[in-house]
Amino acid sequence: MAQQFGERAGYAPNELPVDLARQLILDAITPICGIERIPLRDALGRILAQPVVSPIDVPAYDNSAMDGYAVRHADLATDRDTPLRIVGTAFAGRPATATVGPGEAVRIMTGAPVPAGADTIVMQEAVRATPDQVSVPPGQRAGQNLRRAGEDLRAGLPALAAGRLIRPAELGLVASLGIGELAVRRRLRVAFFSTGDEIVSIGQPTAPGQIYDSNRYTLFGMLQRLGFDVIDIGVVRDDPDTLETTVREAAGIADAILTSGGVSVGEADFTRDVMARLGDVLFWKLAMKPGRPFAFGRIGGHDGAWLFGLPGNPVATMIAFYQFARPALLRLAGVDPVAPPPLLDARSSGAIRKAPGRTEFLRGVLFEADGHWQVRSTGAQGSGILSSMADANCLIVLSPERGNVQPGDSVPVQILDGLI
Repeated sequence: MAQQFGERAGYAPNELPVDLARQLILDAITPICGIERIPLRDALGRILAQPVVSPIDVPAYDNSAMDGYAVRHADLATDRDTPLRIVGTAFAGRPATATVGPGEAVRIMTGAPVPAGADTIVMQEAVRATPDQVSVPPGQRAGQNLRRAGEDLRAGLPALAAGRLIRPAELGLVASLGIGELAVRRRLRVAFFSTGDEIVSIGQPTAPGQIYDSNRYTLFGMLQRLGFDVIDIGVVRDDPDTLETTVREAAGIADAILTSGGVSVGEADFTRDVMARLGDVLFWKLAMKPGRPFAFGRIGGHDGAWLFGLPGNPVATMIAFYQFARPALLRLAGVDPVAPPPLLDARSSGAIRKAPGRTEFLRGVLFEADGHWQVRSTGAQGSGILSSMADANCLIVLSPERGNVQPGDSVPVQILDGLI
């Protein structure tokens, strides 16, 4: 894998740009195998394994887009109101039996089939009507307010492509086709653990120099939000034999392994040796802040589990997950295509100090003021200040070439709502 990456222009493991690192990871990963057929109601959050082909036209027939009157456009005058005789009423599920002839109209409700002879719907707010007659003003367009048969979906054509994440809209679309079950990818299995002698699980007393493990809880939440089967392995002490055993066992039960801690300079010496024995893992220094140390590779050969070694500081763990692990895991799960969250422009409400040379992710609060979207920093940006992520609703993303930001300058922001 290292040779494969080395062939890519611009590959520099000691100072790897964020965009290149993300693309290298995505290019290395192919989706898992395994398909299951499940009831439609169980498909929310799952990933389509096969295209959904529409068995019918949707709509199945020409119907009205609103309450009004079905008329013949040729009957309508262009310079004055046109009186028409009402010959029937059409309801959704109860079509009109009358045919619209010259000088006639049918009262029609939203979703009702368009009666024979009619080619235009005039909305009820535009007319003057009595029980027997309707007066239509000029200016009506031929074919207006009609939903044509098959204008949404055509029989025999794909309605949803393989790789699509099933959301509420997709559930409704499939239901509109009369399809009651779907072929989906099996759930991705992801194991995760924290490393370090200083880490203590909740419920255990802390000794001097120890801290409670927050990373496993943020990792659990981030993985759970993606609908994966998550396997919490716990805390692994700084011991090579224990780490090797844990990684080997995790690779046997999971498609991917996420670790936090143990990948920065100094503490990664034995970690590198362990990973080298178990698989092909690269240790990178990324040109980003926070989250410079990162490890990526595969444990156990070409069909083994993918490993993502995240930095140990809580904020760095989360940002590295969102920028690298999340898109990679979605691709591994079968989502196609996978794209990073979009960047939106906002005005910085304050000054931001930054030296050119690396991508920086600052926690920010996006808000509207004076008719414009603005963003402010959450305050101190240390990679151990997890409260800054709790307070943030976006990341301010400053590119490598960017320097200091002045108040009022436009900056890209990455929305966290929906990710976190």
